[in-house]
Amino acid sequence: MPVITLTTEWKPDDIYHGIIKGKICNLCPGVTIIDNAVGIPAFNIAHASFVIRNTYGNYPKGTVHIICVHSEAVSGQNYLIVKAKDHYFIGTDNGIFNLILNADPDEIVKIDCMESSDELDIFARAASALLSGRKPSELGKQVKNISERVPLRATIEKDVIIGSIIFIDSYGNAISNITREVFNRVFEEREYRILIQSNKNYTDHILEKYSDVPVGEMLARFNSLDLLEIAINGANVSELLDLNVGSVLRIDQRVRQTSPNHLF
Repeated sequence: MPVITLTTEWKPDDIYHGIIKGKICNLCPGVTIIDNAVGIPAFNIAHASFVIRNTYGNYPKGTVHIICVHSEAVSGQNYLIVKAKDHYFIGTDNGIFNLILNADPDEIVKIDCMESSDELDIFARAASALLSGRKPSELGKQVKNISERVPLRATIEKDVIIGSIIFIDSYGNAISNITREVFNRVFEEREYRILIQSNKNYTDHILEKYSDVPVGEMLARFNSLDLLEIAINGANVSELLDLNVGSVLRIDQRVRQTSPNHLF
């Protein structure tokens, strides 16, 4: 079953959804079009790349992923088809492909835009051509490199991990860039303290489930992405602690006379 996904910064009721889906249906009847994510904050490449990086692998191999986030090309940017891990990504060479893959793609093609200057038309035509069996190299000129953006990673100092919030989910849970591997490298079998934003909010336990603490209490857990997440059982931690993307997390050695902070 041919599949095309859309990840866009458009609101759910925006006309652009209908325009690009209509174009695809005309060019490729019978295709399944899935809204992978809509309403990505406008121009927020980091947010979009996080969503796509952690979702695309759940789709069948051969899926075409159209990315319409900060996608109007400016001087020096091209519209690209990027093939990686048996998936195709179509979008603008604004650094997002590097953030999604964090590795060298298998193939990069600059899309031939001779037939149209409208990005939605260009993306729809390229996606439909790929699903009809055409190779990326038939749709433009192969290039060697994509634009690069440096991903924001946690840093390790002596007995300290410093990370930051990189995503706030629909429940207000704050997901950080501290991986389980990095945490275990520094604090496996050692006592620790996780400080959120300041010394006032902290915990010294990592739990499995939200329900492992009473309602209203803060917790830390590694989520299904193996990223350290800060939450409050039954509440929105990002609102209550004023956490945003970029808020700082710090993990250091636990001070014995302290205990986890209860917010309520």
